[in-house]
Amino acid sequence: MQLDQRSSDLLHEIMTNPGLKSKDLEWKYVLNRRQIKYSFDKINGWLEAKNLPKIERTRQGLFMVDPMVLSTLLTPEKQQSIDDNIHSEKEREDLILLLLLSKNEDLSLIHFTSLLDVSKNTVLSDLKKAQERAAVYGVAITYTRRCGYELEGKEFSIRKLLINTIYQVMEHAHAKTRMLEIAELQEEDLISFQETIQRIEKTLQLKFTDEKMESMPYVLSLLLRRIQQQYYIDPFYIHYEELMDTKEWKATEEILQGRPHVPVEERLFITLHLLTANVYWAEDLTEEAIPDLLQALEELLLSFEKRSCIYLHNKDQLLQRLMLHVKPAYYRVKYKLTEINEWQYTISEEFQELHHLVKQSTGPLEKLIGEAMPDSETTYLTMLIGGWLTKQGDSIHDKTKALVVCPHGVSVSRLLFGELRDLFPELVFLDALSVRDFRQYDLDYDVVFSPVFVKTEAKLFPVNKILSYSEKKRLRQQVMSELHGYTPEHLDVEAIMDIVQKYANITNKKALSREIEKYIDQDVKPIAPDPSVDVKPQLYELVTPERMRLLEKVSNWAEAVEAAAAPLLKDHSITENYVQAMLAQGQDDPYFVLGNQIAIPHANPETGVQHLAMSFLKLDTPVRFDEAHDVQFLFVLAALDKHHHLQALRQIMKLSQTPADIEKIKGAASTEEIQAILQHYALKE
Repeated sequence: MQLDQRSSDLLHEIMTNPGLKSKDLEWKYVLNRRQIKYSFDKINGWLEAKNLPKIERTRQGLFMVDPMVLSTLLTPEKQQSIDDNIHSEKEREDLILLLLLSKNEDLSLIHFTSLLDVSKNTVLSDLKKAQERAAVYGVAITYTRRCGYELEGKEFSIRKLLINTIYQVMEHAHAKTRMLEIAELQEEDLISFQETIQRIEKTLQLKFTDEKMESMPYVLSLLLRRIQQQYYIDPFYIHYEELMDTKEWKATEEILQGRPHVPVEERLFITLHLLTANVYWAEDLTEEAIPDLLQALEELLLSFEKRSCIYLHNKDQLLQRLMLHVKPAYYRVKYKLTEINEWQYTISEEFQELHHLVKQSTGPLEKLIGEAMPDSETTYLTMLIGGWLTKQGDSIHDKTKALVVCPHGVSVSRLLFGELRDLFPELVFLDALSVRDFRQYDLDYDVVFSPVFVKTEAKLFPVNKILSYSEKKRLRQQVMSELHGYTPEHLDVEAIMDIVQKYANITNKKALSREIEKYIDQDVKPIAPDPSVDVKPQLYELVTPERMRLLEKVSNWAEAVEAAAAPLLKDHSITENYVQAMLAQGQDDPYFVLGNQIAIPHANPETGVQHLAMSFLKLDTPVRFDEAHDVQFLFVLAALDKHHHLQALRQIMKLSQTPADIEKIKGAASTEEIQAILQHYALKE
């Protein structure tokens, strides 16, 4: 019989702290009376199996420990022996996986019961849980009478499981002893590998973290054992030149010196292991292997500054710290090795919003790598940037955080989101959400902008889907007044000058007065349009007569979308997949129905947009979308990014709010007449 971790902890507690009562244990270990009783029943069963007296409890809840128990168990040698024999459930799973990954012989149930000193039923339960962990890597634990227990799956996946398991076992008490015994490793081989790794650090001009230095000899030993057992990895997607040009490739050759028969794929895998290892110091972080990495990180920080409204000081130093993490992360993400380095800590409440903004800023890095950044990697970026902000005395918590809630679809939401962010550069805009997503939103926020009423305890500012100049000016004055207690026109330059003169010597009053006036006027000056708007296509330039269709009626909504999209399929602006994606989204929610019988079907660009384009369908008889919406005009939007279609989208929204022009389009008999109406909106700009 073996004690579980909780029972072991309770036994040690009452032996080392005489006078403790049940209530004390309940409070310290957050247990109830039934759990305490269950654990002490196990403790007494364990003591009885060792021919030791049971622990008694008085009516007052005191524990009576026989002196024989104390003298037997509290000697250092006995205490060490007890600790060695007690494994938690997770530790038993780790050891089962380690035995399977390092086996030199066929394994039966007896091997596991002997190793763990538990019953067969406990081992079978632990094997099921170990199987669940292995399944995450695409690996299965199988059993046959001929071969016993073994692992099945792609060798690349088994290697990832091996490395992760070694990291887990290294967290155990007496990890080195357990590794040597279970994996049957030779200590002199491990010492030799450690010396080689220390030479590699000099070759690579870096220092691995202590965790990597401890685990790497075991990883290399077991990798080479599997290679000797002819468990080879299959050729995998990899840029050979990218890895062979690195210093880590040369270091791998040094590790494998005297082993000429190791296949090139295996050498590449070991190189990847070195490249993905975390370091805490490196001489040269801008090596040619990843020439655009520094630029991608600079763009990431610029994006973060814009989103967070925080200027980062000493950015070069922060970039160097980020490079230490991101260089190995680049290879982990690119070659699907991120499970090996799964970040163990959850984001604290202090950093929740910060983490959200960091994730939104990783686009340049994802573009460079060609893969999405997993949460395990962005979490560490958040911790680094969060620590840097704390150091310079800044916090996202001190900023006013805003949401845009819009029921009118992705494109309309993004347009409104962008206009409001430009209008309020001092606010941190977290997200543009649908009403349904807003109801489930769990980050903290202070302000909500929305064209519809939503229930919230934050400050709610109603806005139109499209904002005119006068509406922007009024909205800014209203928001600044409610948030900060002033409107710009209430500030008097002369009054401010008088206050400054009381406490400071002014060398140039006129210059100071002009600067203060300029600062105040930034709130009331005309809102400057996006400088890139002029180069974005106009609505009439995208919706040409060739991309228009005029039909009497259609049978249903799906047929309307297909008819509207037909011109874009014909000129290869979109693929059939894009049409199917629009239909799938339309079934879920009428989010692209603008109102006034106008709809803008669209989907994610990745589903089949070849280049920026728009088409138009006019129906004489409106088609029913759902109980609340009939649609007569469809603009199919095929956007490549979040920006270049916004000019045309603004014009569609203005059209939807101009009943006279809608009536003109209804009465139009030709595509040329419709084109002339759309062109009118370009002139209004």
